[in-house]
Amino acid sequence: MRLIVAAVQAAPVYLNLAASLAKAERLIAEAAAKGARLVVFPETWLPGYPAWLDCCRDVNLWDSPAVKQVYRRLVENSVVVPGPETAALGAAARAHGVVLSMCVNERVLAGPGRGTLYNTLLLFGADGQLVQQRRKLLPTYTERLIWGQGNGQGLEAHDTAAGRIGGLICWEHWMPPARQRLHESGEDIHVAVWPQLKEMNLVASRHYAFEGRCFVVACGAIMRAAELPPELEPIPGLAQNPEAFVLRGGSVIIGPDGTVLAGPVYDEEVILTAEIDLGDLLAERLTLDVAGHYARPDVFGSRET
Repeated sequence: MRLIVAAVQAAPVYLNLAASLAKAERLIAEAAAKGARLVVFPETWLPGYPAWLDCCRDVNLWDSPAVKQVYRRLVENSVVVPGPETAALGAAARAHGVVLSMCVNERVLAGPGRGTLYNTLLLFGADGQLVQQRRKLLPTYTERLIWGQGNGQGLEAHDTAAGRIGGLICWEHWMPPARQRLHESGEDIHVAVWPQLKEMNLVASRHYAFEGRCFVVACGAIMRAAELPPELEPIPGLAQNPEAFVLRGGSVIIGPDGTVLAGPVYDEEVILTAEIDLGDLLAERLTLDVAGHYARPDVFGSRET
């Protein structure tokens, strides 16, 4: 099966859920108009990755009124799953006949975890149904100030109209057991979401494609210093240059032999596309299949555990 996949490299309207959702709907339509059957957005695109954790001063100060105000705005503009925003995203996927991967700040309203935010990867089928809701296993470093730990539920590939699709969030790509579990679930296309793709993030994405013998759509976002929360003071250099890029994108589409098919693109908003042939997966697994003939469960343990 041949199909076009798309990485949407863009900036949301930071900390504004309604405006960001409206922009997402426009971008989904644009990607579909380019022929895309799979559309991927960056890490926590709704309502934006909290780059202020690393790009602003004194965010770790105890009981800081400014930081608490920013966190409150983030919570108020985060996504309830299921909720009106997931209904709108599902409707957009259905209207344009695309499989949609959207990563969000998830807000829990009731039950266990009430009051906690999660970094959550959502996957919608081309029929608009939500087929995956998976929370990031372990927030990285400063992210632990605002996100809870995921439980691993849904860490597997799912059948869609665009093939079997799985995904990891950012530094989960350096968690070998997470990678192997997805490899064993039989991915055709892997979604790799990042705030941006620095050099090592690109290395990790290409390595994942080669190791898993799958296509990878790696997606990063765009953000300028002027879009950081006004309540907080930017680190030196950014305050004097509001047009400086905080997040540079770097989105890329990679083949199952690790070859870059499109990108990486930096410092601009773009819908990056590539046509792929899922038949190529069979050819590449001749030499390496870490879930098949290159697996050694007799040495490393049962794949059922």
